[in-house]
Amino acid sequence: MNLSDKKIGFAITGSFCCVQDAIVELERLVFLGADVYPVLSYNAATVTSRFGRAEDLRRRIEMITGKTCIETIADAEPIGPKKMLELLIVAPCTGNTLGKLANGITDTPVTMAVKAHLRNQSPVVLAISTNDGLAANAKNIGLLLNTKNVYFVPFGQDDSENKPNSLVAKFGLIVPTIEKAFEGKQIEPLLV
Repeated sequence: MNLSDKKIGFAITGSFCCVQDAIVELERLVFLGADVYPVLSYNAATVTSRFGRAEDLRRRIEMITGKTCIETIADAEPIGPKKMLELLIVAPCTGNTLGKLANGITDTPVTMAVKAHLRNQSPVVLAISTNDGLAANAKNIGLLLNTKNVYFVPFGQDDSENKPNSLVAKFGLIVPTIEKAFEGKQIEPLLV
């Protein structure tokens, strides 16, 4: 599938250990010609962690996409009514964001972007990164797997010995997942 000129939202949440993997895929989408609109959760936009400074992340994303990051609920809300996007990906998608999406809670720029985008019955792709994917968030993953127009980047345990409940998406499969989501299909195999 040709991603040239496809309007794709790329939402980043605060799973800081996976942000650099997400940025590589963001760059790939831009390289493939997608028109990418960045969205940052409150934490991604403001928290400086051992993985980097929030200001540096924002600057890098804006340089890659050529667009200002959407960082407020008010700025994310028009995504739906204005039909700004053809697809929205959340990468990385934290357990916190998963729980909110599964339960209809819209209190961050990312959850508002997803809610606004889904109202148009357009695809949302989730690249999960959660330490409790096989614990408290297992039910939320189950709910979202059964939600119309929501697709998952294939995922698996990232460290079964030291973090047995942790699940992380295979970020290198974001583009193939997006291509399948545009066809209305979940990429398989889902569990890797």
